[in-house]
Amino acid sequence: MAGDRRAKKKEYYVNVVQTAEVGGQTVNVDLCFIPESHVEEEKLPAVSGSSGHLVVERDAKEEPASWPGQVFAEELPYEEAMKQYVEETKDRQEHRHSDQKTTVGKKSDWREEWEGREERHRVTEQRKQEDMEWEANKAQHRQAQHTYRKLPKPRNQEQKEAQKTEQAVWRRLREQRSQQMQKRQEENRIWHECIQQRQSSSEDPRASRSWIAALVVIDNATRQCYGLPLFLNGAHVTAKEVVEALRITLPEHLRFLISDQGIHFRNNLMALLAQEKEFSHVLAFRHRPQSNGIAERFVLTFKQWLRNASWNTLDEFKILVQRFLSEYNDRPHQGLEIPGLSPNEYAKRLPLGRLENESQHAPA
Repeated sequence: MAGDRRAKKKEYYVNVVQTAEVGGQTVNVDLCFIPESHVEEEKLPAVSGSSGHLVVERDAKEEPASWPGQVFAEELPYEEAMKQYVEETKDRQEHRHSDQKTTVGKKSDWREEWEGREERHRVTEQRKQEDMEWEANKAQHRQAQHTYRKLPKPRNQEQKEAQKTEQAVWRRLREQRSQQMQKRQEENRIWHECIQQRQSSSEDPRASRSWIAALVVIDNATRQCYGLPLFLNGAHVTAKEVVEALRITLPEHLRFLISDQGIHFRNNLMALLAQEKEFSHVLAFRHRPQSNGIAERFVLTFKQWLRNASWNTLDEFKILVQRFLSEYNDRPHQGLEIPGLSPNEYAKRLPLGRLENESQHAPA
């Protein structure tokens, strides 16, 4: 009985893979991002631009990872190991006490950020109180003005003196408010500079590089790559540019187009193209890249091939792209049903094989 349950469970998790029956019926599309310049043997990181801005994977640190708990693997006496562990984790226990300094002399990054946020919160609360006082002074001034205008004319000397005093107080308050706002602008400038400096120091330098976007268009049945249109604006490539490139690249009798749900594909322009070309736009599940696995695997192959190349200009990169497309479409592809065939050869044989199969089953 238990064996039957295990068998059913195993059967339930079997992945079902089905591809198009003929070439040109279904294509898989995706956007990949390549740096404008590259040094040979440098790994090309995985880059996502589906949200409209680049997210670059971080390299794993070459140095071995370290953490306080490693002290227990050093075969120290228990009490000595515990004391060392407590000493190394002391900062974590003091996390919420931002007014205290670390014993090392220089504050850790998280402590500086925490104290900066706390100071900013204090300033913000102080500004709210100042704004409330200013609004109250304005309301009081308007009320005094309104009351003075309603006084019968001619006004006596006492009323005129009171009005002059109120006007003098109001001018002083306005001058103080102007100085207060100038001080705020300067504080804001310093605060934003600190934030930018902290972000630039912790940011992966590769994320600030210039990137080229390449549109991948792969035939689902033959694995042919119909083209790799390039866009110099990287993650800022527009839906209009992607749609115009697809209009030129897609096969004539397309039935289905598979893509992820990025903003470059899920938009009104793509819907109009699907209606015009009479194909169905199939969206892969979010956070399930395997739903568009053919395009994802092509991107991996493309980047592995580029790792052994180097380029400094767009023209050099275009030459490499043409070389790769020629090699990719003409070399054997392990993902095809007929082993040893290239995508181009399989594209030529697939329709013929289908006709022969249909003729064998046709009635005499």
